[in-house]
Amino acid sequence: MFIDSHAHIDFYKYDDDRDEMIKRALDAGIDIIVAIGNGDVVKDSHEKAQALADKYPFIYTTVGLHPHDASLLDEVLETKLTKLSKHPKVIGWGEIGLDYYYNHSPHQVQQEAFIKQLALARERRLPIIIHTRDAEEDTKRILKEHWLDTGLAGIFHCFTSSYDLAKAALEMGFLISFSGVITFKKSKELRETAARLPLERLLIETDCPYLAPEPFRGKRNEPAWVIETAKQLAELHNTTTEKVAEITSNNFRKFFNLG
Repeated sequence: MFIDSHAHIDFYKYDDDRDEMIKRALDAGIDIIVAIGNGDVVKDSHEKAQALADKYPFIYTTVGLHPHDASLLDEVLETKLTKLSKHPKVIGWGEIGLDYYYNHSPHQVQQEAFIKQLALARERRLPIIIHTRDAEEDTKRILKEHWLDTGLAGIFHCFTSSYDLAKAALEMGFLISFSGVITFKKSKELRETAARLPLERLLIETDCPYLAPEPFRGKRNEPAWVIETAKQLAELHNTTTEKVAEITSNNFRKFFNLG
C-alpha cells in the first residue's frame, strides 16, 4: 500500500469528481491521503479538508498558513488555526516555511509568520511540514533557532533543494518527501540527491493538483499517481516499487504514531 503524504484534494479543481478521484486512489492501492488544508485560508480550505477527513477514515489533515499568504497572519487567524488544530485528525502543522522564488509576501514577513507558526505548533505539540524554495539558509537558521529544542521533528515536503539541505534536514531529525518532480526529465540533480538518501528517511507525495509526474505531465495530478514517484525511487535505489511502498509507508506511520 502507498501513502500520499501531501495532497491538496480540497481544491476547487476536484469539485466535479472528488469522490471518484478518491475512489481511483483506493483502487490504485493508496492507503492514506493527507489533505493539506491551507490552500486558501480565505475560502475555508481547512474546513473543507477536515470535512474530507471526517468523511473518509483513511484521510488525515493538517493546519497552517502557506508562506505565499504570510501577510495574512494576525491574531484572529492565529486563534482560528489553533482552534482548527484541535480536530482529532489533524496530525501536523503545515505547510509552512519560506518561498523566495515567488515572493508573494516579503521575506521578512514570511520569516515572522514562519517563526510565529513554529511557536503555535510547539504549543500544540504537532510536527511541522516545511515548504522551502530558494530559501535554504534562512530555513535552516530559523529551524535551528526556533524549533530544534522542541523535541519534535517535521517533514521537508516536495523536496527540490540541494543535497546540502537534505543532509542538514536529516541531521535535524526531519523526513524528506519527494513528489513527481523527481520523474521530470530536467530533474537529474534532484534524482542524484534522492539516490544518496536512505529510504528509511523518505516519504512520497503528489502535492496534487500540481506537479503531475511522468507520464502524466500537464494533467491535473491526483493521489493515485503517487505510485510513479515510488517507481522512480525504486529505480534510483535499485529495489522494487513494492519495497519503496512498504518502507515509506512504515516511515509515515512511525513518524505520526499511526500504528
